[in-house]
Amino acid sequence: MSRNDRGVSTPIIIVIVLAVLAALLAVWVLEQHHAASRPTSLRATRPPMSAEQKAYLSSLSLSDLRMSAAVNYLGDTVTYLDGSVTNNGAKPVRSLEVELSFVDILNQVVLREDAHPLSTSLQPGETRAFRVSFDHMPVDWNQAPPNAKAVYLEF
Repeated sequence: MSRNDRGVSTPIIIVIVLAVLAALLAVWVLEQHHAASRPTSLRATRPPMSAEQKAYLSSLSLSDLRMSAAVNYLGDTVTYLDGSVTNNGAKPVRSLEVELSFVDILNQVVLREDAHPLSTSLQPGETRAFRVSFDHMPVDWNQAPPNAKAVYLEF
C-alpha cells in the first residue's frame, strides 16, 4: 500500500470518496422518487374557470394586508399574513385561491405561494378576515405584505 505525505493510504482515500459519491447519488435518487410521487398541484387538477368565473374575480377585493411574526413552542419563527376579502358581487363564492407574491428590495419575486382564505362560502356583500401562516420566509424578502391577486374561484 502506498501512503501519501500524511500517512493515509491511497486506496482508503478512494474508498472514502466513492462512499461520499454513493451517498450523494442515493440522496438524489430518493429526492427524484419523492418528487415523482408527490400529488400534483391543485392548479393542475382543478377544472378550468368559465368566462363568468374569470369576470367575477374582479368582484373580489383583498384589503388590510399586514404581516406579523411569532415564535412557536419549538423556538421557530412563524410569519403570518392577515387580511380581509370582500365579495362585491352578487353571487356567493364557495372557494377562492389567491396568489401571493413576496418581493425583495429590488421588487423581484422571491416567493410565490397560493393561499385559500375561505373556509366557508363568502356571501355577496360580506367581508371576512383571514390569516395565512408561513413556516419559512426567504432571507431577502423585503418584510412587506405580498402582492395578492385572486386567481381562481368556485361558486
